Amino acid sequence: MVIRRRLLGGLAALPLLLAATVGVRAEERVVNIYNWSDYIDPKVLDDFTKETGIKVVYDTYDNNEILETKLLAGKSGYDVVVPSGPFLQRLIRAGIFLPLDKAKIPNLKHAWPEITGRLQAYDPGNTYAVDYMWGTTGIGVNLGAVRERLGANAALNSWSLVLNPSSMAKLKDCGVMLLDSPEDLIPSILPFYGYKADSKRWDDITTVTDALYKVRGSIRKFHSSEYINGLANGDICLAVGYSGDVMQAKKRAEESKNGVEIAYFIPKEGTLMWFDTFAIPKDAAHPAEAHAFIDYMMRPEVAAANTNFVAYANGNLASQKFVKPEILNNPGIYPDAATMQRLSVNTAWNDSTQRFVTRAWTRVRTGR
Repeated sequence: MVIRRRLLGGLAALPLLLAATVGVRAEERVVNIYNWSDYIDPKVLDDFTKETGIKVVYDTYDNNEILETKLLAGKSGYDVVVPSGPFLQRLIRAGIFLPLDKAKIPNLKHAWPEITGRLQAYDPGNTYAVDYMWGTTGIGVNLGAVRERLGANAALNSWSLVLNPSSMAKLKDCGVMLLDSPEDLIPSILPFYGYKADSKRWDDITTVTDALYKVRGSIRKFHSSEYINGLANGDICLAVGYSGDVMQAKKRAEESKNGVEIAYFIPKEGTLMWFDTFAIPKDAAHPAEAHAFIDYMMRPEVAAANTNFVAYANGNLASQKFVKPEILNNPGIYPDAATMQRLSVNTAWNDSTQRFVTRAWTRVRTGR
């Protein structure tokens, strides 16, 4: 009887043991994501979990510096992160990322060669990163307010709109905002002066910062996200910002039916092309789940869903047949071939140049 009781006790405990084991396994199926805010279709995350059983823990940030600090400190707790080009380059050099096991990402076959080719400026051989979204830095305007002040024939597709003190003075009352991001703004404007966007010459950089210093009195604020609502609500009339952000502002204005007409322009002199990429930290606790997540995001239908949600171009060529026509056919989001030739990439500044830029940018922002 004692033996039988022990056996029955063991059998009785077996379901609990199995349940506990399954619970542990289920708990292990998790992927911790760290991405830019407002940058993914929430339904995509839900669908990924439903299909794979992998729980998504999703945190957000608003600038690359925050991400870089966490990754350099180590033990960030994240399995997939989304650094931009020059930051990706610096973090690769610092040995932060795990080389991708491309056999576990079969949907890489859908990648856009044009984009993966340009991304190699930061990640030679596309060893560590996969493009998520890409876009340009350009000019967003409230058409009515700007034309009222500058006239119907003012050139809105030129950096001269931003760098001309006279034009900026006329727009001061309706509000101007610029990105608080020298690594985006300075390389974007360099082509206006005939310099390469990737120039590391301090004299070239100074030309841009001096020009911005001359118009800073007409700039209401330097900020990298507030201009979205500012444009949408009619609180500002001009912003130098990211293509998708301006498109979001346009969409919000149209939805609110407030009479504000927003347009985005890629400057004719050229500008910066930027990339936000998926990468896996070397100390990621769940690398298998991270690869599964990236592979899922590279499905054409999924990539298109995210583009349709955030109004940014993605690096998945096969997704374009699923992208809404009003997005795919918008040259501010998907530029034509001629415009693509005027888009540049910029690599990371070295430490001494970074310090020089920080000082120059502080002068622009503060006026001192």
